[in-house]
Amino acid sequence: MKSRISARLPVLWRRAPHTPPHGPRIRRRLVALLAVLALPVTGLVLLASPAQAATASATFAKVSEWDTGFTGQWTITNTGGSSLDGWTLEWDFPSGTSVGSLWNGVLTTSGNHYTVTNASWNGTLAPGQSATVGFSGSGNGNPSGCTINGEPCDGGGGTDGGTTNGGTTDGGTTDGGTTDGGTTDGGTTDGGTTDGGTTDGGTTGGNGEPPTDQVNVGYFTEWGVYGRNYHVKNIDTSGSAAKLTHINYAFGNVTNGRCVMGDSYAAIDKAYTAADSVDGVADTWDQPLRGNFNQLMKLKEKHPHLKIVWSFGGWTWSGGFGEAMQNPAAFARSCYDLVHDPRWDGLFDGIDLDWEYPNACGLSCDTSGPEVFEDMMRAFRQVFGNELVTAAITADASSGGKIDAADYAGGAQYADYLHVMTYDFFGAWAAQGPTAPHSPLHSYSGIPQAGFNADAAIQKLKAKGVPAAKLTLGIGFYGRGWTGVTQSAPGGTATGPAPGTYEQGIEDYKVLRNSCPATGLIAGTAYAHCGSNWWSYDTPQTIAGKMDYVQQQGLAGAMFWELSGDTANGELITAINNGLD
Repeated sequence: MKSRISARLPVLWRRAPHTPPHGPRIRRRLVALLAVLALPVTGLVLLASPAQAATASATFAKVSEWDTGFTGQWTITNTGGSSLDGWTLEWDFPSGTSVGSLWNGVLTTSGNHYTVTNASWNGTLAPGQSATVGFSGSGNGNPSGCTINGEPCDGGGGTDGGTTNGGTTDGGTTDGGTTDGGTTDGGTTDGGTTDGGTTDGGTTGGNGEPPTDQVNVGYFTEWGVYGRNYHVKNIDTSGSAAKLTHINYAFGNVTNGRCVMGDSYAAIDKAYTAADSVDGVADTWDQPLRGNFNQLMKLKEKHPHLKIVWSFGGWTWSGGFGEAMQNPAAFARSCYDLVHDPRWDGLFDGIDLDWEYPNACGLSCDTSGPEVFEDMMRAFRQVFGNELVTAAITADASSGGKIDAADYAGGAQYADYLHVMTYDFFGAWAAQGPTAPHSPLHSYSGIPQAGFNADAAIQKLKAKGVPAAKLTLGIGFYGRGWTGVTQSAPGGTATGPAPGTYEQGIEDYKVLRNSCPATGLIAGTAYAHCGSNWWSYDTPQTIAGKMDYVQQQGLAGAMFWELSGDTANGELITAINNGLD
């Protein structure tokens, strides 16, 4: 959970294929030649400049494995010279290996034979462009007999030419059309053309390589430039930028049915000196864009692997989602127009939706119905197309709780990632206790509320049909604590929230590691009893354990709230990065 009191007050929100055999090529060319000889002379002009066929290849990888299964990923690439409009992928698995949940495509099965056709948003691929299909699999077999559009998946199919009237070719149907371009990231394309490199199941802009095959997503708070004195440059100087894959910029507001900017001064107007600027160049009074957005552009230029996503909502600004979802298409379009405002177009790679909570209560209550989350994600995918569409979601796995209130599996089919907020389970809003860790990885004897732990949330979401490879595990870069506590172990009584720098009952890790070092471990996280204060928080050691869990469960990676809570040399981000593939 993330909250916001005032935009300028220093508070924490809660918040390469091989060459094909010559035989097939010769036969196809012979057929084409005989066809030409059969035409009247007047028809030859049409074939004077044959189009290059749209051909394709498909490659398979197991992105994670465990004892009884794996997460598989197919990458479909247009290896031809014209647009590929639609694709059909087929393969066989040996007996004992099967496909469970699949995303970014439409699956049909016949025994051990699997056929996947493109989804609505990833069927058109420009030359060189890729799309990915992911799925959860059981067993340990590998695919065989793979074809893409009826040709071998190694790219050996297709011809050097085809009909010139926009008709079909051996490699698929072409119409000379183009797509939005872009590169694959987590199963859909990010939009925009790129210069090469590789990232989350596809290619990425610039020459930078991502630090991990899994995602390491960190939130950057807009208001952190005030009392916290945390700026975009700090992401670079701490070494964190090189270890992140995504930065979620928090937050934009949702009000009157549309997305609007949060704090425009911090976002686009605040002037930076040379000393505080990412590239050492000072802002001028007359430049068209300053503030965080300009600094993030500079950071992205320096670290081309980074994806920047604008996050909307959060604890305080979630109240407008219900109204906005009365017209999902208009809502999504307003957000797209803001994200792609000409003043900063090119900065953001997509959008993150942090609704706390669909069809449930947070700061306010929503009664839109369980289908509203799927409706929202569908609307945003339709408008944002190949760009990133993600959401931060509840981790309340209690019976009849917030996970049960909305169709997260339905929405997941349109999402690149769902960031599970596996923190803030317990805290000093229960002023007298009992003391309990706010971010337990699993349950323990005496936990105050069943279903309030990370594993319960992940297992419930998976059981409902959310693909593990779309889920990230949330990490809090802060602690929650009580005062008036005499008992060191969890479960003690208290008299109220412990004092904090910006808000009672909450403190950054970078402070707690020195002021109240950990004295014990419980349920995969740490706690500390110092004087009469009791705190719980994650350390580099407990994060290592949580990243082991990420691997065991085949999750997409990790998400954390938020960057300014880490040390100046990025201890916690380093621990996440070290634990990811």
